[in-house]
Amino acid sequence: MSTSRNSPIHTALPLVALALSAASLLGGCVVATPPPRVYAPPPRVYEPPPPPAYEEPAVDVEVRATEPPPPLPDYEQPPCPEDGYLWTPGYWAWGGGGYYWVPGTWVQPPRVGVLWTPAYWGFVGGVYAFHAGYWGPHVGFYGGVNYGFGYVGVGFVGGRWAGNSFAYNRTVNNVNVTNVHNTYNETVINNVTVNKVSYNGGAGGVAAAPTPQERAAAQESHVAATPMQRQHVQEAARNPVLAAKANGGHPAIAATPRPAAFNAPGVIGAHGAVAPPPRAPGSPAPGAPHANNGLGAPPAGAQANAAHAPPNAAMHPQAGARPPGANPQQPAQQPRPQPQAQQQARPQQQAQQPRPQPRQQQQQQPKPPKNDKHEPEGRNR
Repeated sequence: MSTSRNSPIHTALPLVALALSAASLLGGCVVATPPPRVYAPPPRVYEPPPPPAYEEPAVDVEVRATEPPPPLPDYEQPPCPEDGYLWTPGYWAWGGGGYYWVPGTWVQPPRVGVLWTPAYWGFVGGVYAFHAGYWGPHVGFYGGVNYGFGYVGVGFVGGRWAGNSFAYNRTVNNVNVTNVHNTYNETVINNVTVNKVSYNGGAGGVAAAPTPQERAAAQESHVAATPMQRQHVQEAARNPVLAAKANGGHPAIAATPRPAAFNAPGVIGAHGAVAPPPRAPGSPAPGAPHANNGLGAPPAGAQANAAHAPPNAAMHPQAGARPPGANPQQPAQQPRPQPQAQQQARPQQQAQQPRPQPRQQQQQQPKPPKNDKHEPEGRNR
């Protein structure tokens, strides 16, 4: 049996093959539908802010004021009292509505090997902020203020530790070699403008920024002021002569040989200061109660005030013993009072004679007149 090439069977075969080929191709190229996209922000990881250019030490305590501190007073340094004391320069502190001067003084450090970084005022954010001083292995930033005596604005050139003892530079420190033997002489080249400006920044302030060495010193472990230093500040705050309003920026107690020794020998006053009036030995301090409070005898050495004694107490210790006419200069001296009967019998005599009469004459009473023959009246002769 023969078939023709144009038969329906031969025509349908290519179509079936083509359909199968297309189905196979479509079956291998099936594309899945992608899921919907949901935005998920990345997890927040806390990153600390970058450190500031300069961090204050941990012991720093700030007090803010709206006015700048007065210029530093000009004063001399008292001699070092003994070996081991370190100099801490004076500064203006704020309290009671105004500035008061904390005198410079020699103090004992809290331990061997530490140096004192002075306090200073800095203009920050429109106000003047106080940065407290501290002890540390190195001297940190103190505003570039030139306090003198080794604190020339940067670092400290007044001495150095040599093992367990401190060596003093006699070029900038007042050291008596009789009491202190560990000394040296080293010339100090001061590259900072010498002035009396007492604060950093702001109008008229010192334009200084911390050096890399001072920034490193700020990160070291520090020790706050010693108890004697705190007592020194408290005594200064209570002393009215140290207020800037009272001394005009020239305190009479500018430096002391030891902390809180404001009345001890060796106290130094600022140039141009008015010294307080001297106080007699043994007399109470201003504001203290007097030793003689009425309950006991007056203090030793006190003398009676004759001006307030009774008028006749010294001359006439016994009443009625003053003779007539004595002490005529005493005011308001009256005649000695007579008995009432005598005053009534002789009123005219007292008015005519202001001076008292002798006692014998005052006591005589008038007698009736008698005749010449001393005979009683009414008898016949």
